[in-house]
Amino acid sequence: MIDKDNIPQHVAIIMDGNGRWAKERGLPRAAGHRAGIGRVREIVDSANALGIKVITFFAFSTENWSRPKTEVVMLMRALNHFLDKELKNLDRKKFRLKIIGGTEPLPRYLLKRIREAEEQTKDNTGMVVVLALNYGSRQEIVEAAKKFALAVLKEKEALESLDIEKFSAYLNTAGLPDPDLLIRTSGEMRISNFLLWQLSYAELYFPKIYWPDFTAQDLAAAVEAYQNRERRFGKV
Repeated sequence: MIDKDNIPQHVAIIMDGNGRWAKERGLPRAAGHRAGIGRVREIVDSANALGIKVITFFAFSTENWSRPKTEVVMLMRALNHFLDKELKNLDRKKFRLKIIGGTEPLPRYLLKRIREAEEQTKDNTGMVVVLALNYGSRQEIVEAAKKFALAVLKEKEALESLDIEKFSAYLNTAGLPDPDLLIRTSGEMRISNFLLWQLSYAELYFPKIYWPDFTAQDLAAAVEAYQNRERRFGKV
């Protein structure tokens, strides 16, 4: 049974296993990625029904550019198609869409769609759906350090004022609560340069199921596992 008074406010998900899911079925990797993207809608709706306030999906990392060009092109088009298809649904349900990550070298057509989607949903007050796209956490931290240093040089900030809360305001996730729960599907037990700063006190959950098979019931099981843990934050 899920305790409605102990729901993780922010759940982050590394959607892993698309390629292996496809390979085991004798399908091309592209089929696995399409199935994985299609899984997002069910999990978004399930998260909202559970009372989760923010859900973040690791959609494409800065390291993923090293994959075959044909696969990268397909992923960019599939993400664009997802935004085309789902934007009206997200907006109707009052969800706010936020994209985190670098803009270069994303294709122009995708950047245009991202900006339109964020603008259209910016005033929505429901659950926040975050897509980490062309995202790398080490790069994010370096960029945040540069931004703060520039603010100091321009005398907009004092070096002595820097603390954890202030530094967090320079990250891509500024204004969002840190994740309470990280889920990585496929059984791999790595964070893979994802939200390194923000995951400092998150509970980690590694189901063996591949992402295209991850259902609302699996999300509920992850939340139950979270609720069965004692979070001490360094205390006794």
